[in-house]
Amino acid sequence: MTRILTVSHFYESHLGGLERVAGHLARALERQGAEVTWAASTQDAAPADISTLPLPCANPTEALTGLPMPLPGPRALAALWRAVGQADALVIHDALYVTSIAAMVMAKLRRRRVVLVQHIAAIPFANGAMRALMRLANALVTQPMLSAADEVVFISATVREDLLGNPPRRPAKLLFNGVDGAIFRPDGPAIHPVPDAARTCLFVGRFVEKKGLSILRALARQRPDLTVLMAGDGPIRPESWDLPNVHVLGPQNASQLAGLYRGADLLLLPSVGEGYPLVIQEAMACGLPVICGAPTHHADPEAARWLHGVAVNLADVEGSAARCAGAVDGFAVLPEDRSKMAAYAGQAYRWDAMGQGVLKLVLKKV
Repeated sequence: MTRILTVSHFYESHLGGLERVAGHLARALERQGAEVTWAASTQDAAPADISTLPLPCANPTEALTGLPMPLPGPRALAALWRAVGQADALVIHDALYVTSIAAMVMAKLRRRRVVLVQHIAAIPFANGAMRALMRLANALVTQPMLSAADEVVFISATVREDLLGNPPRRPAKLLFNGVDGAIFRPDGPAIHPVPDAARTCLFVGRFVEKKGLSILRALARQRPDLTVLMAGDGPIRPESWDLPNVHVLGPQNASQLAGLYRGADLLLLPSVGEGYPLVIQEAMACGLPVICGAPTHHADPEAARWLHGVAVNLADVEGSAARCAGAVDGFAVLPEDRSKMAAYAGQAYRWDAMGQGVLKLVLKKV
């Protein structure tokens, strides 16, 4: 049995999309017959249904900048070193996290095979210094990490193009995240948290800057006729906006999310620096139209016909909100197109297919 150590910055209880993908992929690899251990920061609760290696870390940056960066201490590094030695291969999620960098260095020292799953490219922060720091980090860290990996997987065509060019400068596999088709489907109960709302825009994700929270706030202020439902959690507190058309629902489980997708008029995700957010694929599988920050709508070229991209600039909040409002007013998907979109998502986005693809790369003979 192949022993795989999968490494991410947090566990899925942190509620971020990358962490949810890491959990789904770890379970998919187990279903393919691999023995999986998941290493991540102890900041959030580890799942009970899979072998885990909680790493004691500090995370001082997320509350200040919205950028999560768990920093492992000596005990964490020692535990990670032992786990790398016990594994046959590693699956590392995203290049820029300190835990990812440490795992890559240890894997190279111990001559273990590495599959790097890259989720994002650059994040266009509103702060110029943060944007410059991100560009520098990608040049000094992300690119060397991509070169060091034995195999690279991208979950988005746009991220692959951003980091490797078009055509790609090196071989890299494009494998889309999966969707649980038993839960995320167009038929099933719909949830309407605000039953009398004329038009509901649903946001699902972490409440952090890069997800476009400032734009959602401006949109809700500009357009009191729109009801904005916000599912998730994070350091930004939308409750403090004091806007009557904004309804904070908090964290939701998968079944609740599916009901919200089926009950809303559209998913609105005015985020930047994304790969292919899992919530977009889940919404598609439920037949819900999607408006998102460009160029995320081209992450899967085959799905671009059903997604509407908006030019989002965190430094131009009011203008971005106005463009989102225009998209909400002008974007419509016919019922038959919703059915086609849901059918496509159910076929194209499958966790077992992603697990098979990653395991094939793990076992690939050089």
